[in-house]
Formats: sequence, structure tokens, C-alpha cells
Amino acid sequence: MNTEKQEMLSKVPAITLGFWIIKILATTLGETGGDAVTMSWLGETTAAAKGTGYLVGTAIFGIIFVAAVLVQIKAKKFHPFLYWTTIVATTTVGTTMADYVDRSLGVGYPGGTSILFTLLMASLFVWYRTTGTVAMDSVRSTKSEVFYWVTIMFSQTLGTALGDWTADTAGLGYTGGAMIFTAMLAIVAAMYYWTKISHTVLFWAAFILTRPLGAVVGDFLDKPHAKGGLELSRYTASASLLVLIAVLILILPHRAAEKHH
Repeated sequence: MNTEKQEMLSKVPAITLGFWIIKILATTLGETGGDAVTMSWLGETTAAAKGTGYLVGTAIFGIIFVAAVLVQIKAKKFHPFLYWTTIVATTTVGTTMADYVDRSLGVGYPGGTSILFTLLMASLFVWYRTTGTVAMDSVRSTKSEVFYWVTIMFSQTLGTALGDWTADTAGLGYTGGAMIFTAMLAIVAAMYYWTKISHTVLFWAAFILTRPLGAVVGDFLDKPHAKGGLELSRYTASASLLVLIAVLILILPHRAAEKHH
């Protein structure tokens, strides 16, 4: 009886407007925070930052990510701060991992995006074949939680590569990239309300798209004026975003996702 009750408890939040606002801020923090470690802390012009720096950053944030996921899985109920700490961990490791794949491995943005998209689709496919669903309200067991967090990590990494590709290679710049991804999110929202497309499919589409939006906004905040950015300190931008996220977690209502029958 206790096991059945525990399996029915959800430790992920209900999808609300507040969820998406915090998600976008968390993805932006992932970009500025990841860059603060690999570029500012390790040194942007050093050989380490250009080569092994991204790998070192990925290792640091990877450890934090694994630790956060383990705590999240062991938790008995939904804790907003714990959940969003884990989300931020996925965004930071996603930033450094994408940079390592795109730049250090030399595959470029198209290659990195293709690799990460394949990994994300494979994760969703295996999750679906194993549990029969990839819906948010189905994340109520250890197995589904592991799939959930691995899928999110891949989606955050893909989003970073996609955002960089759009802003840099495609030549749209940070503001142009932000407009593109905002428009795409608006289209997904319209399809949610006015079409019969699966809400689970649309959720994952929106979840993925918020990451490149956060990536280009984060780059806009801390990149040099010459590249179209505001040239803010990565540490200042990251700290400000962290405080804003914490305030929103405190003032916005939060509830665990409910099971739909």
C-alpha cells in the first residue's frame, strides 16, 4: 500500500505560466553561468578554455547535475527549490556540453545540433517504449524520473547548440534569434489551444524551444558590444538571474502535477 501511494506522488510541477517564466530564466542562467565557468573563471583566452576548459566545465556541472538528480529522486514529494535547482543544473551542464561538442570536438553547430537531436529523440523513444508514455504527469516512479531528467539534460544541450547556431552561423544575432524562438513558442502555444495535436508533443516542443531562447538572451546579456551584446559581467548577470528565480519561486504558487485519467 505504501509503495503504491509513493508511486502516485508527483515530484514535478504542474505546467503553468509561472513554470514557463522560471524555465526561460533558468535557461538564461544556464548560459551565463556555464560561460562564467568555462570562459571567465578558466580564462577565455587560455588554451584550457579553448580546449579542455569546456570538458572541465562539463565535468564540474555534470557532478552537480547527478547529485541534484539523486536528491530529487530520493525526495518523497515535490519541492519547488529542489526541482528548479535540478533544472538549473541541467541548463549549465547543457551549456558546457554543447560548447564542448560544437567547439572542442570540431563538429561545428550543424554537427553538434544533429548529434544532440539524435540523442534527445533516442531518449524519448526509449522512455516511451519502456513506460508507454512521456507525459509530465506520468513522472511518478524512479524509472520515469531517470528518463525524465536524462531527456531534459539532452534537450537543454540541444537548445544551447541550436541557439548558438541561429545567432552566430545563421547571422540573425542575439535579438534576431530571440525573436525567432519567441515566435516559434507563440506558434506552439496557439497549437496547444486551437488544435488537437498531442499536448505531450507540444510540451516537449516548447520545453526544447525555451532553451535556445535562453541561450541567445544569455549571450545578449554578456557578449561584447561589438558582437551585439550588452557586455555585462557574467557573474553579475548570473547572480541577478539566480536572485530573480528565487524570488519567483517564493512568490508564485506551485503545485505538483496531477494525474490525468
